[in-house]
Amino acid sequence: MYLFAELLLISILSYLRNMFELLRKNIEKHLSISDADFEQFTKPFYHRKIAKKQFLLRAGQICKFEGFVIKGCLRVYYLDEQGQERILYFAIEDWWITDIDSFTNNTPSILNIEALEDSEVLLITQPYKEALYEQIPMVEKLFRIMTQKTHVALQRRMISALGKTADERYIEFIEKYPQLEQRLTQLQVASYLGISHEFLSKIRKKLSKLR
Repeated sequence: MYLFAELLLISILSYLRNMFELLRKNIEKHLSISDADFEQFTKPFYHRKIAKKQFLLRAGQICKFEGFVIKGCLRVYYLDEQGQERILYFAIEDWWITDIDSFTNNTPSILNIEALEDSEVLLITQPYKEALYEQIPMVEKLFRIMTQKTHVALQRRMISALGKTADERYIEFIEKYPQLEQRLTQLQVASYLGISHEFLSKIRKKLSKLR
């Protein structure tokens, strides 16, 4: 019995190390961080599992978290005036996820965040994030850099949506996110591209003939 408990503890500690190692690698894409600062940085984060089709956030709720995906795939979407789903983006392992408007301004969200697969995330709340700004000076710079990159990505997505054909947008999507398309349904990809799944099917058939 003692041996089993010891092995279980070792397994849990190993899992936690791997989980936070992914977070550290993500951070160090932007900035270097010392072991001491990283240990301090991770303390406020808490781990949450989200089953497939479960919601991390529903429209009308206030988004209380900023999250880092360590496993799975989630989608961020809203319903337009006609009740149609409009997908803003997907988040898989090594991606951050939140409703930045609701999180920053403490206002009800218009977005839904739903797990498309059994998923796991590390979450941090606004008060703890603000506390980290005081405790570790580089954290504010880190989140500022990540926010800027998010704005750049959204701007490029808007320009693509306005200036490119559906064919071009689909090709751009599969080239940029080849590992993501295989995990999504045709309906989800079509919603992200802003077209019907029937039209997406036609695009795929046309492209397959050109290969």
